Parts: sequence; C-alpha cells; structure tokens
Amino acid sequence: MNILLFGPPGAGKGTQSSMLVEKMGMSHISTGDLFRHAIKNKTPLGLEAQSYTDKGDLVPDSVVIGMVDEVVRGLEGKGFILDGFPRTVPQAKALDEMLEKYSLKVDKALFLEVPEEQLVARLSGRRVCKDCGAVYHAQTHPPKAEGVCDQCGGDVVQRTDDQEEAVRHRLKVYKNSTEPVKVFYQERDSLVEVDGTGDVMAVFGRLESQLDQ
Repeated sequence: MNILLFGPPGAGKGTQSSMLVEKMGMSHISTGDLFRHAIKNKTPLGLEAQSYTDKGDLVPDSVVIGMVDEVVRGLEGKGFILDGFPRTVPQAKALDEMLEKYSLKVDKALFLEVPEEQLVARLSGRRVCKDCGAVYHAQTHPPKAEGVCDQCGGDVVQRTDDQEEAVRHRLKVYKNSTEPVKVFYQERDSLVEVDGTGDVMAVFGRLESQLDQ
C-alpha cells in the first residue's frame, strides 16, 4: 500500500508517519528529511531550498520533485508513506505522472485536520537539533538540558521558519497553495480526512482505523 499523509504545517505528519512506518514496515519519504540532508551537506538543491524555507515560503516544485523522484526510483515497488509532498496541485499531478512511470499509485491520501491556533502554538514552540534533526517543544517536550539534544548532544535551536511571524505566513501560504490538494484527491476518491487533535496515540488510532478499512 502507498499512502500520502498531508495537512498544514504542525499537524503532526512526521510523528504519525514514523509510527505508521514502524507499524506497517513501509518506506518513509519525508521531504523535510530530504531538505535537511541536502541543506546540511550544502548541495545545490539544498542551498536553493534553504533560501525559501528560511522565509517560510514553499520550495519550488522543480526542487522538490527532483528530490522525491530519486527516492521513489530506488524503492523498486516497495510500499511507502509520503510525508510533506505534494503541497500543491501541480506537484500532485507531477506525482501521479511519476508514480505511473514506475507503475505505482497513491492508494489513500490521509489529511490531518488541526485548528489554526493549535498549529501556531505547536510550531512556535518547536525546537530542532541542528545535527540529527530530533524534534522537541519548549513547553511540552523540552530537552533534558536546555539547548542540548538528548540523542546526540547537538545544539537544539528554534528554526527561523518556526518563529511566530513566519509560522502565520507559512499557514497563509498553505491555505492558498495546499488546501486545493484536498480537492485533487477527493475527486479521485482517495481522500480521507482525519482529526489531528489530541494526544499522539489518539491520532494514530484514528489513522490505523482508516487504513484498516
């Protein structure tokens, strides 16, 4: 089974994707991870992507699609969960064309629904390790030692695009560019809307229930 998990920034896509991957033994394709790897290694695509993410803007389709295509090509038909892609209708159409090239398709497009003010609180409090990408939250899940990653000892910082002004801009960009993706998959009878509020395990249970159907 190939699954698309999407929703607004801060909806919990990364956390839920990781849990689904562990439960179902699928490959996890996260554009966030692809970006972090490319940015850390200062590749041409990584530097270009960073110039947009620092301002809270969407990364151009050509950059994202190039990264995702490389990963999908290497899966050789293994089931996957796409996390953070597509974010626009042109990307969704490009994804369809890409998957068709490899005789694949999206079986279910799961959309996590979360109210805007909850998203702002989640994102503005988020902290990330610069080295390993581990995620923390200033209020609900801080590192044991302030500014120091529990896992690797790296610096834990607030990303530029997680500052409140950038967060609200990201949500505005999302509303204008990404919400139409829901309509795209709804027209293909693959859209499933899932309540993304509450604790992590409650959300995971709702996702599992939809996949069991």
